[in-house]
Amino acid sequence: DEGAPGRRGERSEEAPAERGPGAAFHMFVLMEDLLDKLKLLSYEEEALRRHNMRPLSRHYFALPTNPGEQFFMFCTLAAWLITKAGHPFEQPQECDDPNAVISNVLSELRSF
Repeated sequence: DEGAPGRRGERSEEAPAERGPGAAFHMFVLMEDLLDKLKLLSYEEEALRRHNMRPLSRHYFALPTNPGEQFFMFCTLAAWLITKAGHPFEQPQECDDPNAVISNVLSELRSF
């Protein structure tokens, strides 16, 4: 049955407990896929070295360890990806208002 919910890559409207025992680990798989894609884009050399940041762990965004640091890393990567896609985007600073930063990122992505 190709339309069965819970297959990899398909979205389901069911609650996580109803999707099966592997649903709790789906975020870890997504994070590993994200990290592989960032490595293909040379994020370590182009984004991290410029900002003197450490490389991401396999589960960096999957576990809430330091929300402030994780948010800044997300913003740094988002700004780098937007710039890499050909749209100049100013790198957010740690002291910037998080709501304003997210608003700017979303606004820029909508313009794509």
